[in-house]
Order: sequence, then C-alpha cells, then structure tokens
Amino acid sequence: MDTLNTAKLLADLPPRISAIPRRWAAQTPHAHALHDGQRHWSYAELAAAIDHAAALVRAWQLRPGDRLAVVGENCVAQVVLSFAAADVDAWIVHINGRLTAREVDGVLEHSGARRAIYLAAPASPETAAHGARNGAVAAATVDASLGQWLVGPLNVTCVPEPVHAAPEQQVAALLYTTGTTGQPKGVMLTQRNLLFIAAVSSTLRGLTPADRAYGVLPISHVYGLTSVMLGTLYAGACLYLCPRFTPDGLLAALRDDRLTIVQGVPAMYARLLEKLGGAQARLNTQLRFAYAGGSPLPPSLKAQVEQLFGLPLHNGYGLTETSPTVSQTRLDRPRSDTSVGQPIPGIEVRVRSGAYGAGEDGAGELWVRGPNVMRGYYREPALTAAVLDADGWLNTGDMVRQDADGALHLVGRTKELIIRAGFNVYPLEVETVLNAHPSVTQSAVVGRPAADGDEQVLAFVELDPRRPVTMAALDLYLRDQLAPYKRPSQIIAMDALPAAASGKILKSRLAAAPACGD
Repeated sequence: MDTLNTAKLLADLPPRISAIPRRWAAQTPHAHALHDGQRHWSYAELAAAIDHAAALVRAWQLRPGDRLAVVGENCVAQVVLSFAAADVDAWIVHINGRLTAREVDGVLEHSGARRAIYLAAPASPETAAHGARNGAVAAATVDASLGQWLVGPLNVTCVPEPVHAAPEQQVAALLYTTGTTGQPKGVMLTQRNLLFIAAVSSTLRGLTPADRAYGVLPISHVYGLTSVMLGTLYAGACLYLCPRFTPDGLLAALRDDRLTIVQGVPAMYARLLEKLGGAQARLNTQLRFAYAGGSPLPPSLKAQVEQLFGLPLHNGYGLTETSPTVSQTRLDRPRSDTSVGQPIPGIEVRVRSGAYGAGEDGAGELWVRGPNVMRGYYREPALTAAVLDADGWLNTGDMVRQDADGALHLVGRTKELIIRAGFNVYPLEVETVLNAHPSVTQSAVVGRPAADGDEQVLAFVELDPRRPVTMAALDLYLRDQLAPYKRPSQIIAMDALPAAASGKILKSRLAAAPACGD
C-alpha cells in the first residue's frame, strides 16, 4: 500500500469532486451508490439528482464563489448538494441540524452564505425548526424522493469569492471546527484537498465496488464528508446513510445490510459494547474492515472491539485542517498498540520541540505538509498565519511521539497541556488510564487555574451503569497507575459527557463547568 504513486494519483485526479459519481454513472450506471434506509440509489440516479440540484441551485441565484449552507443530518440530499455545489463552483457549508440556534446562526453569519437549504424531512425535526425560525419556505420543485427542502431567503449582501480553475486553489467546502476554545473557525478545504484524501483513503483501505460502508458519521464533519462519503463513492462502493447513531441501528445494519466496512469514533464502539453486555460479546458479520478515528482510542476498548468483530480495529489520526487524514494503520500491518499509524503516502510530517520542550519520551509538536493541508481559516488571516508557515507546514497543535518505523503515537494537544507543580501533564495519558477501568465508559481530563497560581487536574467520567463504582475507588485505582502530580484533584461523574455530533468531547464546556464533589 505504501508504494502508492502519489504523483500519478495527483495528476490523475479530476478538477472537481462532482466527477466522482459521474465516473461510476458512466462505467457502472446500475451499481448501488447509496442506501437511505428505504431504497437503493444507483450511480445513474445519483448523477441525475446532482444535475437536477445544480439547476435548482442556479435558479435560486447561487453564483460561483458563493457559499451554500446546507443544514441537516445524513441523507441523500446532503450528498447530492455536496456535488451540485462543486458543479456550480460554490462552497458547500455543511451544518449539523442538531446544533443549537446560536451555533447555526453563527455559522450562517460568519460564512456569509448566499442561501441556506434546510433538509427537514424525514429525519430531522430540529432542522425544520431552524428553517422555520430563519424564514425558509418549502421548495416546490424538489424531487419528493430527496425529502423536504426548506429554502432560506437570499442574502443580497453576499459577495462571491474568487473562482479558480485549479483544484488546489478552488475552495470546495467551508467546514467549521468545534474548537478547543469554544470558538469555531471556518476551515477552507479545496477541491484537491478533498479529492486527494478520498483517493488515498479509499486506496489504503482497499475499498472496491463490492463494499458496503456504514455512513453514520455526520457529513457535516470532515471525517464523515471526506473519509467516509467521498472515500466510499471514489471506489464505486455503496454508502448506507444513517442520520443518527444507535447501537440497535448498527446491529441491524450489520445483520440486514451485510456491511463490509464500518468507520466510527471510539464512543460509538463503546456504546455498542455496552449494549451487548461487555467484553466477551462476539458478532458474526461480513465485516472485513473496522476503523476508529476522530478521538483517542483506549487500549482496553480496542481489545474489546477486536474480540467483538474478530478482526483488527484499525486506527488513524487527522483534523479538519488536514481534510482530515494524516496517518492510519495499514491493512497488511495491523498493530497491537494504539498507535495512529504511519503518515499516509504523499504527505510529510515533522515532530518539533514546542514551547514546553521535547516532553516525555521525545514527544513534540506535530507539523504536517502536503496536498491535504487546508487553504486557511476563512476571514482569519492572523489565525491562519499562526498555524501555517510560508513553506506550507501546518502546526497541528497536537503532541506526538514517532517510532523508528514512522508510526505516530498521540500524547495530547498543546493547548490542553496542564502545567502542575512545574511538570507537564498530558490529559490523554490520564484519560487512557481512566478508560481502562471496567466501570468507565469514557473520560475527559481538563486543567483549571488554582488559587495558588498552579493548575488543577480535573477528570470527568461517564460510567457504565452495570458496573457501579465510587469516585473514591477510582481515585484509589489511579494511585497505582499515575505519579502524584498527574492524578486528578477531583473526579466528577456525569450522565453523559458533552459531545459534538461527530462524537468529539467538547472539553471547552467541561473546563467552564463548575466543579463539584463526589
């Protein structure tokens, strides 16, 4: 797999992502492209729907360089509009319909979207409420099989951005990060960014037209958009769309749809195991590939999932700013540890000493350069310059160690680093130890300033209701696992940790939450 000729791959990429479904519509028109829970869509039907949607978008006065906001949850219309926007050379701005009114309106305002389309039915009543609040009206000319579309009013103040024929310059998607500070940023990803990751991810995972992939990760998130949706369709495979994750839904899809590919976040697998009753569960499926990304993978969870499926749980690492993939484990070289694998072909990485030195075990800041790196943050030149240097190197903000064979190990985020009594505390290390306890489903560790000018280490845990445990018992458990300066000042149990739709834990909310006793 690492012999992939990335120079040839880049040269062979089409100029726009909309060429992906059209290629298969020409070669295998009757092959299944999508399944929406009710019916299959062939590649020919998908291409026709894209043509129809592109005509509608133009009729609704979307121009090249405009931003087209699409509010909703995973459905065929989201896929169709992603490609239709590329046909028009508009920027797609995907917004998860489950966000709050403040969050949705913040993205609409910052992006300056020319129009917003709300994909209300059948799966997202929250999206319908956003549309009604913002004066959207039902579109009378949309194909009923694509669900109900509510079209927002025209933003006459929208100014089109420059349009470029070159795919490495033309922005395809404007995606908003949840942000460690709680202030989302608009990440500009180009046509080449998305095409490159779709092609490389598809190739490294060995996807073929015979594969059936689970599409529950939100298309409004870069992982769901690029690695899952575009990567699956790049291979001519079939994507089984699901608007929201439930363990029962995944079990049904594994049984009834005979999935061969599952990509998820660690929390998704934890919920599945909890549903099935623990580590000794075993499923008989047609899976040939399972993958975890989006957040750190606890060693105990990896072992349980591998027992469940009877095959390796592959791991990887990325971020919105890298479209997202930076590294992943290889099909032919599964790992027994929780390394996020080697850098994907075609990109360069450097591990540099940061503001806090090299760190434990040679850890340093990870910098990345390659065709996956974003164009920049929209309307934020100073923020862009702070992370992207003149030579195209991106500071990921993550701390890693790198093995002699190139494999990367996540240590934590530089912005989350806690300084306690003069020592560096990496939250990920504490979380990994907590997550290994059988009563802990997942955890999040944050720092908080103390009265003496030092920093407190606070741990928030989500517990397995079948395995009750006291906070005192967890504290005692940690005493045998961590040095005193790494141990939390408080361990706080929560019914559910706050999380984005992608499954990413929102630590900014935890850092601002009032601490409490056991």
